[in-house]
Amino acid sequence: MKQLNQEEAKRICERVIKFSKADECSVTIDGSRAGNVRFARNSISTAGLNEDMQLSVQVAFGKKSGVAQINEFDDKSLEKAVRRAEATARLAPENPEFMSAIGKQEYKATPTFVRATANIDPEFRAQVAAYSIEAAKKAGLVTAGFFNDSTRFSAIANSNGVFGFQELTDLAYTCTVRTEDGRGSGWVTRSAVDANRFDAREAAGVAIEKALRSVEAKALEPGRYTVILEPAATSEVLGNMFSSFEARAADEGRSFLTKSGGKNRLGDKLFDERINVWSDPWNPDVPVAPWDDNTMLARQRTDIIKDGRIAALRYSRYWAHKKGVQANARPGNMIMAGGTKSLEELIASTKKGVVVTRTWYIRMVDPQSLLLTGLTRDGTFYVENGKIKYPIKNFRFNESPVTMLNNVEELGKPMVIGGDEVPFQMVLPPMKVRDFNFTSLSDAV
Repeated sequence: MKQLNQEEAKRICERVIKFSKADECSVTIDGSRAGNVRFARNSISTAGLNEDMQLSVQVAFGKKSGVAQINEFDDKSLEKAVRRAEATARLAPENPEFMSAIGKQEYKATPTFVRATANIDPEFRAQVAAYSIEAAKKAGLVTAGFFNDSTRFSAIANSNGVFGFQELTDLAYTCTVRTEDGRGSGWVTRSAVDANRFDAREAAGVAIEKALRSVEAKALEPGRYTVILEPAATSEVLGNMFSSFEARAADEGRSFLTKSGGKNRLGDKLFDERINVWSDPWNPDVPVAPWDDNTMLARQRTDIIKDGRIAALRYSRYWAHKKGVQANARPGNMIMAGGTKSLEELIASTKKGVVVTRTWYIRMVDPQSLLLTGLTRDGTFYVENGKIKYPIKNFRFNESPVTMLNNVEELGKPMVIGGDEVPFQMVLPPMKVRDFNFTSLSDAV
């Protein structure tokens, strides 16, 4: 399927808006070409290429709105979609929180498209799998993993003159390597916008080294330990917290950012002063579209946590109107400041502690304290006098990222973390944290 360029997308959006007889009309077109290869038990199991393009039209009569979607782009089909959205809107009840379509926005292009990634072909994907499989076989190990890449475009428009067009590329890779007897397991993930920044050999090597190291794991008593957390070990934990920076939930008493008296904790110091987090759609490592898909509001670089203080909360258009403040776009990425030390250097400076490669199966225990529970996996190691002494059995943990970011001892050099398991593209540092709460042992590897 042919991907649309900016002029083609704009012409289609204008035709859809012209067909509409509603008070207002908004259009979104998304197209993608996504390739993948999956491998398991040291052989490729599936490979594919999927191409798709869809248009969504939303119309409103007063406070009544309707939506229709279509994947045909001739005039007859476009008009049919508009009429279906209008019919739905007329039947819909009034939405008491309805907000009219936004006015014109200034969208500054972000560096989300890289030709090298767009040029990925079946041979490239097969070679990624081959690197992983061949290296695992050489080490007498068994590997499984998934590599996918996509080239996409997104166009948005409305009857108030808004229009935006953006091309995007990305890739993601995960690999699990195990010993043949299943007693050792290693895992790695990589994500990038630019294929030139992805090294399949290096990534597979990380998982292989962890698998070999994790054999003959010993049991360590549950309790509170100093931990060295790799970025993959904190990504989902912190992602849960970053997703909770909503002003409405805080104001209504449903959040860890709630303060007595129906207020929120904007401006309050909640974390160690070394904690700094921001969102930046133009960050070269994790660029994102310059608008929020839900609202069409233009994104800006925004400090989220500054010197340990809550620097920004997200205000939806409705909640901002209710509170008399300015609405802001939903962030597309999260970037956390770190230091210059590598993971190995953090380990070397640890007298006694635990290295955690990955956390998984994370669930919320208490939203108001952001207490989470989950498990370690795919390489957990005991450290003594700056060296990894031996692998240990996995733990279940009960911990809040709020507590965790108050117990930071050191931050390492940040790296890109992305993929389906996290809510944002993120740049996170490895971190050394004291008093991390391991509550019980797990037999899983």
